[in-house]
Amino acid sequence: MSAIPASRAAEIGSDAVKLGLIYWICVFVFSSLLFGLLGVDPWDSARGKIAHYASCSLIIAALGFALYLTHRAMNRFSSCHTLAVLGVLSFVFSFAAAPLWALIGYEIARLCTAPQPLPFNATDFGYDMVYGAAIFFGWSCLFIGKLFDHDIRERERRLAAAREEALAAHMRALRYQVNPHFLFNTLNSVAALVEEQQNGRAQAMVLQLSSFLRTTLTLDPLEDVTLADELALQEGYLAIERERFSDRMALTIDLSDDAREALVPSLILQPLIENAIKHGVGRHAGPVEVALTARREQGRLRVTLENDVPPHEAGGDRPDTGAAGIGVGLTNVAERLRARFQKEGLVSWGLIRPGRFRVSLDIPWRAA
Repeated sequence: MSAIPASRAAEIGSDAVKLGLIYWICVFVFSSLLFGLLGVDPWDSARGKIAHYASCSLIIAALGFALYLTHRAMNRFSSCHTLAVLGVLSFVFSFAAAPLWALIGYEIARLCTAPQPLPFNATDFGYDMVYGAAIFFGWSCLFIGKLFDHDIRERERRLAAAREEALAAHMRALRYQVNPHFLFNTLNSVAALVEEQQNGRAQAMVLQLSSFLRTTLTLDPLEDVTLADELALQEGYLAIERERFSDRMALTIDLSDDAREALVPSLILQPLIENAIKHGVGRHAGPVEVALTARREQGRLRVTLENDVPPHEAGGDRPDTGAAGIGVGLTNVAERLRARFQKEGLVSWGLIRPGRFRVSLDIPWRAA
């Protein structure tokens, strides 16, 4: 028998008490109507019925506890087997407790009619046993339903927790995908600077790389940041790339005032800027412009990043998504947005004209 958390046992007990009160109220109302149809004044019999039901509450409490223990003992079996066993036990327990119901009812009726004697009628006693068995069995069915309802809710809680953990792991996996080309190119640049005896610049680049990697690895992938903070995080990466392409890279950033306070997933712009530099600046012999804009449009945040591309890559509506690596980074962004916003997070990319490439993010507007 596996251990049941005390909180869950207490929850079941609390629900059983509430269900019992509602059940006895319904039985009281039903029996009062039935007694009225048989010519008995419901008010005259109310006191005896209340005493009867209060006494038999101990029986249904014991019955519920027995079903609860049986349910716990069978938690490794299938729901169908457990339900069948509990149904049979409820039937047996209900009929076993039926004589107690009838006996308690007879004794209470005898006290209420005292000093007049109340003759014992076996037929009436038998009918009362059948009525009591129905009362107990009805309660047992409701309680079994409550036990299975708790099982379903517990499974839903566990499934929700598992999904949350899986989502967090998936987001971390996506967030921690660092493009190896960036590391290789940076280390090669460091080696080239050392070979040229520009040790100061090489040291600065290593420190910038270390700071950038430390920052990206310590951020929570499920935490949102303002767009202004997100761009500040990219300064470490851009500082490294400026060491490599300072003579050919022109970066412009145009944010509206309200867009600065918009919330975005942390490091969501990293793959976009990295692709723009790698496939624009890295492959273009001349100066390359990288332009980032952000605006609030119809209750949504729209971020666009445009960059120049070499003429030989201007032959289609979408970039190469194979070995070139653009598809890897942007697919990563699309998966993060899908995991974070479901269908509300959109990303699109393609050539807007020969020699000009654009990536657009469209996400729900949320402000800090």
